Amino acid sequence: MSKIKITLIKSLSGRLKSHQACAKGLGLKKIHKPVEVIDTPENRGMINKINYLLKVEK
Repeated sequence: MSKIKITLIKSLSGRLKSHQACAKGLGLKKIHKPVEVIDTPENRGMINKINYLLKVEK
């Protein structure tokens, strides 16, 4: 299984509840703290939904 490294680069405060839930589901808690997640269609969907808040690396 391949992994994707994602980093939260913008704050979650004031965002839609569904976008905050996506970040929580991906394991993102603090800004500039990278997290590695498995590259699955479910995770890709959450990443695409909040892509304006993230930096994504392979």
